Amino acid sequence: MAERSTAAVDVADNSDDESLTAQADQSTADGVAQNRERDTDIDEAQGSGGTAERPGKASPPELHSGHKLARRYRLEECVTRLDGFSSWRAVDEKLRRAVGIHVLPAHHARARSVLAAARSSALLGDPRFVQVLDAVEENDLVYVVHEWLPDATELTTLLAGGPLEPHDAYQMVSQIAAAMAAAHREGLAHLRLNPNAVLRTSTGQWRIRGLAVNAALRGVSSDTPQRTDTEAIGALLYAALTQRWPYENDAYGLSGLPKDLGLIPPDQVRAGVHRGLSELAMRALVNDGATASRHEAPCTTPEELVKAIGEMPRIRPPEPAFTAPPEYQRTTYQQGSYGRPSAHPGSTQPVPTPPPPLQSRTGKALKWAVSALLIAALGLGSWQLADALMDRSGTAEDTDQTQTTDGNGKAGDQNRPTKPIQIEKAEEYVAEGSPQAPQDVGNTYDSDSSTYWRTKRYNEGPTLAPYKPGVGIVYKLGSAQEVQSASIALRYPGDHTTVHLYAADSLTPSTTIDGMQEIGTATTSGTSLTVKASKTVKTRYVLLWITAVPNAPSDGYSSAGWKQAVTDVTFKG
Repeated sequence: MAERSTAAVDVADNSDDESLTAQADQSTADGVAQNRERDTDIDEAQGSGGTAERPGKASPPELHSGHKLARRYRLEECVTRLDGFSSWRAVDEKLRRAVGIHVLPAHHARARSVLAAARSSALLGDPRFVQVLDAVEENDLVYVVHEWLPDATELTTLLAGGPLEPHDAYQMVSQIAAAMAAAHREGLAHLRLNPNAVLRTSTGQWRIRGLAVNAALRGVSSDTPQRTDTEAIGALLYAALTQRWPYENDAYGLSGLPKDLGLIPPDQVRAGVHRGLSELAMRALVNDGATASRHEAPCTTPEELVKAIGEMPRIRPPEPAFTAPPEYQRTTYQQGSYGRPSAHPGSTQPVPTPPPPLQSRTGKALKWAVSALLIAALGLGSWQLADALMDRSGTAEDTDQTQTTDGNGKAGDQNRPTKPIQIEKAEEYVAEGSPQAPQDVGNTYDSDSSTYWRTKRYNEGPTLAPYKPGVGIVYKLGSAQEVQSASIALRYPGDHTTVHLYAADSLTPSTTIDGMQEIGTATTSGTSLTVKASKTVKTRYVLLWITAVPNAPSDGYSSAGWKQAVTDVTFKG
């Protein structure tokens, strides 16, 4: 139930009040902020279907990092303060595991409803939902303890890289619709189902966070809860197919539809969208139940949506891509036709009769002459070969006194001239949790030192672990190159920024850091550093991986804290 899909907490300390209160919806069942929530005040405009109460006048409890609840749950970091409640990343010291906790005063206007929602959600016990572990009223506080998912990724993060493949979208809508149908059979609704509330685990399972609890914390209700949740599932499917939010307003990092255009089917928004899934999304959304041309019956409940999915042809996963080896080509000599013309198919090639041997006097003289020439040529060649070997031996002795070798035993590689390597494309690499600033990676190779890609601000440092193993960017070079060095310009000096270079297999690597081959590493306390290759590695994809950042002062982007920004990157090979 962690607000993020990892035990790391990224705290982007933006200076405006809206960003401080806009992070509530980012909890993994709903608790630990992965990215600052941006939809707190725009649910109605985005078609959530719910109505929110005005927040009560109760002030949030005065808690701090290190405070213990029930002599068991140690609060680590506050990630949300909103409407009189707060959400924390915490540690269950009894079971030695990470958990998330929502805390609000017992006299809060919504305290009773939050307790009731949390206990009802816990009784459901469906593994497709992030589980509520405890719901307690103690010492004038009400707190809800929820599960933490270290291996899950939000749908928001997945969509930042593009729309889902048809099979992935089919699996997502199938599992989410079935889970919500089961919840509604038990009388439970979500009412806050959005891309931040849907997670995909490393095994490919989809899970939902914040069932009933998210809505109770924010005072959201609906007269038609089944219709509200069904429309939300339709919006999730629409976003998964098009990477667009199916309303006019932008939300969850997605662009909305063009104004005054109305709700158009996904297959008219983006080419190549699966027609059956496009039609399913339109049946679930509010559009009088059908598109203008297909007139299909609407799906007004999750149960009806599950039935409609079952009537669709099953979408199979894509076949694994592989390159067939080239067909083995036999040489002319292996085919037994060396020195002969090729035979036409179906015809028999006659074997030529060898010419008679040279039996005349002239022939015998010619044979002796050729033999003598061969002997002379062999003698001359042997003498030249011996002379060349002696010269090379003498040269090698002199060279050994002047040349040096690198760690791989290759002489002179370090003195080889280098040249800049073209960067073709780049994408942010997210090993755990939420991305840093994926929209800004192009600023690191645009030859403009005033633009940059930045990390979020962290409360502890200089090393990012254990909150995050690191942050970085994968660069696609113009072609496979032997990378000799990388020059990196940084925004913030101080402490020690540590950068590693790894050879990756693609812009979205299929292996973890441990599975990549390290090219080199370097540390600096200034605003620039050069990473030199410790070994020769030929690759087209290079991961720039930051594992430690300096304690930088406040600027226009964020307040003082542990952070770093990269302005320019140049590779040489």
